[in-house]
Amino acid sequence: MPTQQPRTASHAFQATEHTALGRLAQSRRVVAGTRSDSGFRLLDSADSAFTSRVALAQAAQKSLDLQYYAIHADASTEVLLQSVRDAARRGVRVRILLDDFNTVGDDAQVLRLAFEPGIEMRLFNPMAGPRASLVTRILGSLHDLERIQKRMHNKLFIADNAWGIAGGRNLGQAYFGAGEKSNFVDLDVLAAGRIVQDMSASFDRYWNDPLAYPVPDLLSPAELDRLHADTGEQPAERAVGAEVAAPPPADHVTGMVLPGVTSAEVSFAQRQPMDLKGVPLLWASSLLIADQPGKIGPVDDEADAGETVVDGLLNLMQQATHEVLMVSPYFVPGMPMMKVFSDMRARGVRVRLLTNSLASNDAPAAHAGYRRYREDLLALGVEVHEMRSVPRAATGRHDRRVRPRLGSGVGGSEVGASQSSLHAKAVIIDRRLTAIGSMNLDLRSQRTNSEVALVIRSKALAAEAALLIDGTIASSAYRVEQNASGGLHWRAPIGAAFPDTTSEPEAPAMLRLLVNVLAPFSPDEML
Repeated sequence: MPTQQPRTASHAFQATEHTALGRLAQSRRVVAGTRSDSGFRLLDSADSAFTSRVALAQAAQKSLDLQYYAIHADASTEVLLQSVRDAARRGVRVRILLDDFNTVGDDAQVLRLAFEPGIEMRLFNPMAGPRASLVTRILGSLHDLERIQKRMHNKLFIADNAWGIAGGRNLGQAYFGAGEKSNFVDLDVLAAGRIVQDMSASFDRYWNDPLAYPVPDLLSPAELDRLHADTGEQPAERAVGAEVAAPPPADHVTGMVLPGVTSAEVSFAQRQPMDLKGVPLLWASSLLIADQPGKIGPVDDEADAGETVVDGLLNLMQQATHEVLMVSPYFVPGMPMMKVFSDMRARGVRVRLLTNSLASNDAPAAHAGYRRYREDLLALGVEVHEMRSVPRAATGRHDRRVRPRLGSGVGGSEVGASQSSLHAKAVIIDRRLTAIGSMNLDLRSQRTNSEVALVIRSKALAAEAALLIDGTIASSAYRVEQNASGGLHWRAPIGAAFPDTTSEPEAPAMLRLLVNVLAPFSPDEML
């Protein structure tokens, strides 16, 4: 690791009232006639998640702050990053903070943005070793295993400190309904008003943390060129040292950000930006809960020890009087969390869970951890639902126009759809509190990774979110039950086109075998 050079801390733009987005947020509040200072919109579909981010990038006048666990180099990201680069070229200050775990292979090419004028890019908790593959990087960092397994999992997209997006999505085709092999069913929330300032304050804490390294301190454009050399293509356009005399027209094509992505793919990924003036907003009181950067610092660093995002959610659950509805794609509760569920059930609180089935889970080791608790959950009276995997059509072809949506599981259609995997993270308490964020209900999110979540107090928003989740359960999930002989039974929804089963549904034998092999080597605290 290079020695961190002295640097001046930077902070979020504060004079939001001088921007169009700031004025829009205030005018929307006045028209709504509400005393609540923050407005929200659920982004339950891949289309709304994508078009809202493009709209924020295009509308920003002063600042864009992006914080992500992973940004993949593909056509959807190309469209987004073109909007971000265009913002920088018209004078917007752009800061991008990215966890360093996935910046390998083709995905390392997103780091080219660090060499664009007007864009600062930092990598959080960097790993040593070459970026050709993840395996080589892990092998090169085994001496520092305790640190490298702690990752920044936060996901924020903030424009002018006035509008922002939080939720479960990373940036990439599979998160925006255009994945070739699989797509993630996810959930974000668009926010406007005062709460966005809290989102920005959390971003600033990570941006100014000693673990955030400027990309130019870690690698050069020449290294990115060498990584891409084996494709035989020319490296993407770079504006290092270039003079930008004036911002280009809005419809001006200024070249590709990512090498290897074709103009045809970009054209296919283009969608009309969301109309921020007309999108419905629900105004409500809210709270941002975010882990401190020190959670993933050195092992002996106790400076930021304390309650985590998942701890905060568990505390809120313990105040429930009627119902807790949880959505967690990777669910490995551990005994302390099981104790919370046990206490809730003893008080008569209905507890429901939507998680991935083995076939829909993209992390078999996480499923190995989850299934250790499945029968105990059922014994407590927790209602367990597992998202089914929708296999690709018999032709093997995938129509990327079918975009995943939480309420219908897979965009309302299975025709031509690729495999679906649940990726949304949400908790709804008594149909009045809704938490949406980056956190899973597992020990990794609780103890190891850093997370962020929005907690919104609104019966209307909670009802909307619960309706989406109930729709997925009713159309695209099995209910897991224990039969009289002690075995498990996966019950399909009433009227479903797929049958009940008494073994892991839709999971091939080799996948079931893999989980059995992984289970002894997958301790809960690593999952």
